[in-house]
Amino acid sequence: MADRDLDAAIAVTRFGLGARTGEIREARQDPRGFLKAQIHREGAQQPQAGAETAQQRLGEFRDYQQDRRAMKAAQGPNDSRPGPRDPVKMARRMLREDTGADFTARARLGTQTSEGFRERWALFWANHFTVSATKLITATVVGPYEQEAIRPNVFGAFAQLLGAAETHPAMLLYLDQAQSIGPGSPAAKNARRADRTPGLNENLAREILELHTVGVDGGYAQADVTEFARAMTGLSIGGLREDPSRAGATIFRPMAHEPGARTVMGVRYPAGGREQASAILADLAQKPATARFICGKIARHFVADTPSPALVGRLERRWLDTGGQLGEVAEELIEAPEAWAPTQAKFKTPYEFLISSWRAAGGAPRDISVLAPTLNAMGQRGFSAPSPKGWPEDTASWATPDAIIKRMAWAQTFAAAAIADRDPWRLATEALGARLSAPTATAIARAETRAEGLALLLMSPEFQRR
Repeated sequence: MADRDLDAAIAVTRFGLGARTGEIREARQDPRGFLKAQIHREGAQQPQAGAETAQQRLGEFRDYQQDRRAMKAAQGPNDSRPGPRDPVKMARRMLREDTGADFTARARLGTQTSEGFRERWALFWANHFTVSATKLITATVVGPYEQEAIRPNVFGAFAQLLGAAETHPAMLLYLDQAQSIGPGSPAAKNARRADRTPGLNENLAREILELHTVGVDGGYAQADVTEFARAMTGLSIGGLREDPSRAGATIFRPMAHEPGARTVMGVRYPAGGREQASAILADLAQKPATARFICGKIARHFVADTPSPALVGRLERRWLDTGGQLGEVAEELIEAPEAWAPTQAKFKTPYEFLISSWRAAGGAPRDISVLAPTLNAMGQRGFSAPSPKGWPEDTASWATPDAIIKRMAWAQTFAAAAIADRDPWRLATEALGARLSAPTATAIARAETRAEGLALLLMSPEFQRR
């Protein structure tokens, strides 16, 4: 017979982002129903209401680029004095006010939401379809990208999510698709006549196949990457030459599209325009290899670094039976007995550790200055995954001795500021429920100070894992 107290703790701390006061008690009546109620066809919650769109942000970035060019043109070779609209200051402002505010809003949602599973599910997909703030231009649109392409689609059809993510301006910029030109296109011929060398960029096509759909073992070859890249030529972002209403939006430029039919993974796609790439994406979304690859990732994220084949197979069957309906896959994950195993096999990332700490202690980060230094030191800089693969999910990447020392130092500082006159033992029972072990409970009860008791909770094995 299931232990409802333990299942309630698992629902909140493994499937969710950590327990707030009273949350485990709320989940106890029906732990699985508690999670299923968080599956919404409209997608995940939005961190910010009325936030700027990617199109607006790219308009601001275009102004920054024009000011930068104008300053360089106005300065002499030995003049380094900034003008009244100093581009360096503008860049810092964009990173601080736009990107920093976006990340803080996401973190605050994580600390305050009553639907932790819904938010974790969204974070999984944002990491799967990573856009990283490795360039200033992408840093300004990562937040809008998550709000526009990822969050509305995380419980709908995978094909819809795939199309929204891959054709969003942020993804086109991050993987250099906006500059890709078909070598046999009219635009390429015009460029060669002007002594310019146009280029076909395969980055997006490769990452879609390798990371976003069928996976590296999915049966594709280099020729498929090239053919897919040719099919995607023409997808770009509206600039100064377009109508103002299209500036900063995803557009299709027929003059840059590689003419002719394409063959990708054995399927022939007739000559066409934007619909050619759309048809390939739709087919990739339905391939069994895509279901197998992504269901393995879901199992690794939620349950264990090396999940059981039975769990992966269960998710894969539900994916294929429903045509990739992600809400149905989420329900299958909730129903899977393997997902409720008592063993805490997942180690929290730095972001998860901080968010769950705030949820346990109450409160939320006030601005990016509270988050950035800590996450940078712990190796998980906000919105800045090191590659298109996203952040790693495995314990070995995050549980190094140096990382543990940094967590301990932060926990001590955080606990001293957060504890006030509250009882750390009571916070521990609220945060962990039936997962609170006797040794940890004893250590917290014997702590010399309240702050030390809270720090012991945050650094306990059962809090560091989920």
